[in-house]
Amino acid sequence: MGWLLGVDVGGTFTDFYAVNTDTGEVVVHKLPSSPQDSSLTISSGLDALSDRHQVPVADLERFAHGTTVATNALIQRRGGRMALVTTSGFRDLLEIGRQIRPKIYDLQADYPVPLVPRERRFEIAERIGAKGETIIALTEAAVDQVVEQVVNARVDSVAVCLLFSFLAPDHELRIADALRRRMAHLRISVSCEVQPEFREFERMSTTVLNGFLQPEVSHYMTRLGAELIERLPNASIGINQSNGGLMSVEQAARFPIRTALSGPAAGVVGAVDTARRSHRQDVITLDMGGTSTDVCLIRAHTAEMATGREVAGFPVRVPAIDIHTIGAGGGSIAAFAPDGLLTVGPRSAGAVPGPACYGRGGDQPTVSDANLVLGRLPCELVGGGMELDLAAARRAVQPVAERLAISIEMAAMSIARIVTSNMVRAIRLVSIERGHDPRAFTLMPFGGAGGLHAFEVAREMGISELLVPQAPGILCAQGLVVSDLKEDFVATCRTPLNGDLSAVHAELERLRQASDNWFQREAVAPCDRLLNLIVDMRYIGQNYELGVALSADGYTDLPARAQLERLFFAEHRRAYGHYDPDAPIEIINLRLTAIGRLQRTLAMQDGRRVQGAKSGNRPIWFDDGGAIDSAVWHRRDVAPGTALAGPAVVEQFDATTLIPPGATAHIDDASNMIVRLGS
Repeated sequence: MGWLLGVDVGGTFTDFYAVNTDTGEVVVHKLPSSPQDSSLTISSGLDALSDRHQVPVADLERFAHGTTVATNALIQRRGGRMALVTTSGFRDLLEIGRQIRPKIYDLQADYPVPLVPRERRFEIAERIGAKGETIIALTEAAVDQVVEQVVNARVDSVAVCLLFSFLAPDHELRIADALRRRMAHLRISVSCEVQPEFREFERMSTTVLNGFLQPEVSHYMTRLGAELIERLPNASIGINQSNGGLMSVEQAARFPIRTALSGPAAGVVGAVDTARRSHRQDVITLDMGGTSTDVCLIRAHTAEMATGREVAGFPVRVPAIDIHTIGAGGGSIAAFAPDGLLTVGPRSAGAVPGPACYGRGGDQPTVSDANLVLGRLPCELVGGGMELDLAAARRAVQPVAERLAISIEMAAMSIARIVTSNMVRAIRLVSIERGHDPRAFTLMPFGGAGGLHAFEVAREMGISELLVPQAPGILCAQGLVVSDLKEDFVATCRTPLNGDLSAVHAELERLRQASDNWFQREAVAPCDRLLNLIVDMRYIGQNYELGVALSADGYTDLPARAQLERLFFAEHRRAYGHYDPDAPIEIINLRLTAIGRLQRTLAMQDGRRVQGAKSGNRPIWFDDGGAIDSAVWHRRDVAPGTALAGPAVVEQFDATTLIPPGATAHIDDASNMIVRLGS
């Protein structure tokens, strides 16, 4: 074995997590992100790992990367000039959508402008029916005509999305082949390859987004891949997907939409691994970084998956870990709304100029500035690599204090409380509003700022225990190290449960064969192969289906009708609180996930840990009662078995964690910190 490296590029920092699979030695590193070119930060980080930490970079076995390139490109609308080819009469579907207003009470809010203007949406005479039958045949003349239109449009990429092509993809594939023969440079997204399932608007939107991202992401992946091949000649390279699994650089360039939630998904994978090591099955994650906070509910070491999401206001239908994101991070800016109320976020100071305390030109009050004023943050971050300016933080917060006619410290406390309230609402959404009691879960804070607000969030939610990972600010990068290869396959086969299921069995066999082919292409050994099957089901007449998970690894076929029915009833009752045993049910989709396990067990311990004493004291504000003299510990100086008592603060290279008065903490055998809050 050897060294594995995970690199997560965030909006503010880029995190590096390297582990030696022979010795368990862990090396972490953190650098400010480069908004212009993420690959520059990665290159600098590789240099630092080699020069400062003596990691043999050239001998790395695996490099796993979580990227925000696709997300940022969508937010900034920085993509290719593209065209859309669709069935005659359906080119306005992209604009009509579901006729849902994004903000029902905002009379000025508009739906996002389509990424393909109407003049570059081309119709073609063909039609596939709802059962996959050919209603209007596709002629060569029609193909030649639409190819000529695309040529004259002078585009970088094209999306092809025809009606019911998920049942009969031949027409789409013929158009794609003709386009490739005429324009070899053209990047083509075909809906039957991007996401072949029903609901034509979401399928079209996803295919268009994929085509829009291809030029930008392909350029980045090509450049990054070339550099990594040169610098890491022995490493396999994996790009993280929104579903929490890795794929090749080539697949990422072909299907960039799958990376839209790459970084947050890696954090959840890391959280599951951490929870398993500390013997906690049910956790709620609180990933607070510099720009946003991501929350996710994990039951029995499994995070729920979602197939329908929005990214930058656009609907996306790809498998993704069910993560809820809000604009609440260390860089979130505090400002007064038109009604005079103080708000925090979603606008962020980002990496540049960043919070005022960073000393990079920022002058607006942020959450990080508030935490520094309250004594919660040390005056140095990233192991001394970044000095914080307390005077600048106080100057930034002062206008808030003057307008509210309170002290600077109380103004900072107000900012901290508001951002806490924002995070509490996000956790309520993934727990209480979905039928889960958060008091039965452990809260796992991570990200650079998660540990600063976790105790407040937990007390608001009635949660009594925190689980703080060994390297909370680097957990997304750690999650990349323990991620597996993953590929999702889907087939729409709408069939009544009490009807003839032969077509469903045939589709399942086709998916199984596709997964076998994928395992072979990825050279996954038979002992490392895992299959998970989910059947989307609903009552006939319902608008939305429920994913019913079946047994994993070793199943031979669909269970009997009665068993499928019982599983659906249980899922419907969990989701909605009731079920109707007499109403007819139908199967909608089959979803087969193929997993290639890369590392079954990985002992990740930091051999440099030694037992030590607290490093001092400093006054910290935990609530309105004023500053309390609190013990200061460094995480590297507390070995497994060490017990701590609040009020205290635990500092480390990548994060800071508060232990409030009345709380106790101890380091468990996995080097994670368990904090139990007082009443």
